[in-house]
Amino acid sequence: MDQMDESESATLTAPPLLSDRLTEWASTQPRGERAAVAALIEEGDILARQDVRDLLVVETGSGAFCDWTRLENRYRPILPLTPSEDAFLTLLIAIAFPRHVPLWRVEDLGDRRLAVVLRALARLACSDTIAVGART
Repeated sequence: MDQMDESESATLTAPPLLSDRLTEWASTQPRGERAAVAALIEEGDILARQDVRDLLVVETGSGAFCDWTRLENRYRPILPLTPSEDAFLTLLIAIAFPRHVPLWRVEDLGDRRLAVVLRALARLACSDTIAVGART
């Protein structure tokens, strides 16, 4: 087998990425969960943490899904989070499932996470015309 055949073979047998499995699952969920999953994947750092995945992601034989309720009930006492990470997860849970969240939590996000949350809110509102990014 030459070099090209080996890499093609590895690609064909590699399991789908977690982000792809979550996106596939989210496509069948209500709009809030779709927006929250997209934001989680876009932000990247939090989903990369094994301790977060252990609480949030449930792997099944056919894919993966987010257990937002389990995360909501257990993350604060278990996960060591920065104020920015805590605010981000709090807002994502509220996007996934309607919750009362003090909006001042956005103060802790920082610019990058704030932009991710704003894009998730636009998705939640079914708006594809609002641009979120740096002002010129």
